[in-house]
Amino acid sequence: MKLKSLTPIIWTKDIQTTTTFYKKLGFKIIEENEDLVWTCMQNGDIEINIANPEANPDFKQPQFTGTFYFNVENADEAWEDLKHNKVVYEIETFDWGMREFAIEDNNGYILQFGEAIEFDYGDED
Repeated sequence: MKLKSLTPIIWTKDIQTTTTFYKKLGFKIIEENEDLVWTCMQNGDIEINIANPEANPDFKQPQFTGTFYFNVENADEAWEDLKHNKVVYEIETFDWGMREFAIEDNNGYILQFGEAIEFDYGDED
């Protein structure tokens, strides 16, 4: 089996607020269905769907046990654009050669943003 892409579907009780949040990340609405209460958004090759799970009576609030990790061209620039959101951790450079930070979206989903950087591991002797 060869997988071609992955499109997360995030659940929200407020599609309008969620689409507004993701528009600020550069996503654009490419398709929406107000009757079925879902929206498809895209930024470059990244696509996400946003849905209101009204048909699921057990849905109380969004929950996801992982994070959504975005590779970006300039982590410092992204940090300046996004640091006004609820911060999970501030921008820093990690020992594995990534400069990254994390925020929460309006639903509480954790979004990480990282940039691979040149990292000096010191003398290997």
